[in-house]
Order: sequence, then structure tokens, then C-alpha cells
Amino acid sequence: MATPRTLLRPLLRGPSPISSIRQQRRAFLPNPFQSALNPLASSSTTPQTLTATRTLPYPSQPIYSIVSDVQSYSLFLPYCQSSAVTQWSSPDAAYARRWPSEASLVIGFGNLTEHFTSRVFCVPGRIVESIGGATETDLPRVDIAHHLDGARDAEKVGAKGASNGLMTHLKSRWTIEGVGERSTRVRLDLEFAFANPLYATLSAGAAPKVADIMIRAFEERVGSLLEGDLEMAKAELGELDGSRVKK
Repeated sequence: MATPRTLLRPLLRGPSPISSIRQQRRAFLPNPFQSALNPLASSSTTPQTLTATRTLPYPSQPIYSIVSDVQSYSLFLPYCQSSAVTQWSSPDAAYARRWPSEASLVIGFGNLTEHFTSRVFCVPGRIVESIGGATETDLPRVDIAHHLDGARDAEKVGAKGASNGLMTHLKSRWTIEGVGERSTRVRLDLEFAFANPLYATLSAGAAPKVADIMIRAFEERVGSLLEGDLEMAKAELGELDGSRVKK
């Protein structure tokens, strides 16, 4: 769920040697200012936080299942060209269901396309979190035990790969909360920090819009799937498989 970076890309667009998909972890673009000759290269910015909230007229469990369906993100999220789950969790204790644990996405804008990987943590029915950059989750271990089974110590709570790109910190957290029998509050919190303070300045105008654009895309996705589909709207998490009812 690292999509916000794509919305900042137009501000950073310029002459680039990139002609093919780059395999990166924790970052989208190599930092052109990263040089021992440039004092800005060692600078970092304090993480910024953006928040957007919606109350939707549908039950919480199908909404949660749709938000956690990472492999379908390319169907409706802006600039997401491809999305695939590359690792799954062990079955969780409540629903005996496996959840996305690592995701690979291809993000594109214009003729620039990049491939990156994020760690994903699902607290069934409540939270979907993805992390990148030099980031670790602060979710209670008991809530994400199904993600930690079999993982090496260094990989249990943090992102993978080298941290030398555009972002030094990236976290997106979806919180799903039922507020009635047929209403659900959906909250998106984004935290991000750039490796170079110049990027933070350049993105200042676009960044505040990112969370709202993302939550609006999910709002439309939820409506398109649940409106008129009584079976899915009434389904419990154990009866759902991503954006559909299990057959």
C-alpha cells in the first residue's frame, strides 16, 4: 500500500535514464542528489502524517475484506499498473484465513515504471497496514502472530531491502470500525518521509491530497462491489475471499 509515492511523481519528473522496470525495495526512484559532494544527500525529513476518513453505509467485514485484497489494487487505484501478493500469512486464529504478508506492485506514470515490494500486516477485521522505507510496524505482536510464523527475526516487523531511495519512511494504515449494523468508519493514515528535504518541498502542494484520493478510490470500489450484492454485503470474514464470496 505504498501508492502515495506515485501521486508525487509528477512533481519529480524530469530527464531520467530509466527505460525499464527497476526492482527496488523501500523506494520508487533513485535519489539524484545522493552524492558525497552534495550536503543534502545525508539529510532526512521528519515523517509527515496525512489522514482521511469516510463513513460508508455497509457492514464492516466485507469492507475489510475488500481493503485487504491487495492483489486487486491495480483494478482501481490510480497509477497502480500491477499488484500481486508474493507471500501469505499463516492461518489466523479467528477465521483460519491466510492474509497478504508481502506484496509486489508495479507503479507507473507517463513513461516511468517501477517495481517495488512492501510488507503487509492484517489484523483481521480491524487493520490493514503496509510498510516501506526504514520502517517497522508497531502493531501488537499478538495481533499479527499469523504474519510472524516462520519469519526470520530481521524480517518480522520491518521492511526489506536497502534504504537508499526517495523515501526513508512509508507506512499506510487502514482502520475499519463498525459504527452500527450497516455503517462502517474507514480511516486511512499515511506516514512518509523523503530522503532529501528538497523533495519534501517540491511535494508540498500535492502531498495533502494523497490520502483523500486513495480513500475515495476505495470508497468507489466498495460501492461497486456491495451495492446490490446482498450476499457479499451480509457475509462474514470467514465466508469471503478478498473481493468476492467464497464458492
